[in-house]
Amino acid sequence: MMHRFIPVRRLFSETKCYLPCQLRRRCFSQVARNEIDNRDDLVRKMPPFDYSPPPYTGPSADEILSKRKEYLSPSMFYFYTKPLNIVDGRMQYLFDDKGRRYLDAFGGIATVCCGHCHPDVVEAIVNQTKRLQHSTVLYLNHAIADFAEALANKLPGNLKVVFFTNSGTEANELAMMIARLYTGCHDIISLRNAYHGNAAATMGATAQSNWKFNVLQSGVHHALNPDPYRGFFGSDGEKYAKDVQDLIQFGTSGNVAGFISEAIQGVGGIIELAPGYLPAVYSTIKKAGGLCIADEVQAGFARTGSHFWGFENHGVVPDIVTMAKGIGNGIPLGAVVTTPEIAEVLTRRSYFNTFGGNPVCTSGGLAVLKVIEKEKLQENAFVVGTHLKERLTALKNKYDLIGDVRGRGLMLGVELVTDQKFKTPAKLETIHVMDQMKELGVLVGKGGFYGNVFRITPPLCFTKEDADFLVDAMDYTMEKM
Repeated sequence: MMHRFIPVRRLFSETKCYLPCQLRRRCFSQVARNEIDNRDDLVRKMPPFDYSPPPYTGPSADEILSKRKEYLSPSMFYFYTKPLNIVDGRMQYLFDDKGRRYLDAFGGIATVCCGHCHPDVVEAIVNQTKRLQHSTVLYLNHAIADFAEALANKLPGNLKVVFFTNSGTEANELAMMIARLYTGCHDIISLRNAYHGNAAATMGATAQSNWKFNVLQSGVHHALNPDPYRGFFGSDGEKYAKDVQDLIQFGTSGNVAGFISEAIQGVGGIIELAPGYLPAVYSTIKKAGGLCIADEVQAGFARTGSHFWGFENHGVVPDIVTMAKGIGNGIPLGAVVTTPEIAEVLTRRSYFNTFGGNPVCTSGGLAVLKVIEKEKLQENAFVVGTHLKERLTALKNKYDLIGDVRGRGLMLGVELVTDQKFKTPAKLETIHVMDQMKELGVLVGKGGFYGNVFRITPPLCFTKEDADFLVDAMDYTMEKM
């Protein structure tokens, strides 16, 4: 595809100019003005959308930032040199306090799957709120039972007992506890570079120092990450799997409670596990008496396009599946799904979650499942995601700054490096490109241990036109560097 714009630096590097300095400055100024006009042309090419938010009358971004600094945890961070004040959203678009529209290619960290404020989901939540906002699972209510049934019907095998939580961290905490109770073992195997949450047990399973505090974290062993781009064995999944066998033989009693992994590491930088890895590891874990836990918090709910669940891309069936984020399209909701036999361990004592299965949340969750089916969002994630990945790969072939393009469906990663051979992380360049894309109206996420991977996880209603606009904005920004 021909590029629409020629940046100033390239224009002057490719043409000989012997003009006097004053005239050359005037020429440069004219080219700079043309650059601005070209940027405006690009912005105008954002796909049309039939919605204008009502005027915003709330506090300014500076006022909000001031309150955050005074009243909220100092651990809270934000994107961009000048943080955005987002006040409205519809489908794949967000709007700031000035009414400017942005293409949301991050989806609230892979959370908004149906689209911002999808009318069917909003209606389900509002209608339930008008009837009953909260009671308790100690009483009967059809919302939790209806959603549990619908969710179980989306899973393979005997995975049909559901426990509702409020987040992915809670879901993973519960899943690890269930595995330890069921097996009578304590050791859990996780992957290096993994992120599974920030509570007691899940922080142990998380394997990035960026997300780990110096508190007691026991009973977790971190295996080599089967990373096809940076990993020692490339794409040879079975060689990585051998490391799990070694961990069991030399780091445990020979029996383990379980193994937990994402099919595609989200926070870790959209890392797809090497082919053949999960089947080999699942077999090893079974022989050691452990349970296999699939963390579908980010890869689940049709995001990978080819399948509804990320683990299905690997041809395996886990013993426990955890989920959150896309399950509620933004509602605080998570779940653990397992078999009746395994679920029985929680009857040994009382297990209770006050808000797990809240009628408003579960009504919203059921609406999300219906929208995914009705609007064929899984098929759309596959078609649009394939198109987007092809265009990003073409961009990789143009710019040495792009070291890798990876992922499936609408869960894609673009890793930036300053040196292709040594794969040196391009941290500052990533921040720059991200900030400039925001100025053009495109919002992407950032992740990976080094903070040099664009995380592209938009709402599943993303269109090919949206994908083209995203890539054009990235192309334009990189061409200017």
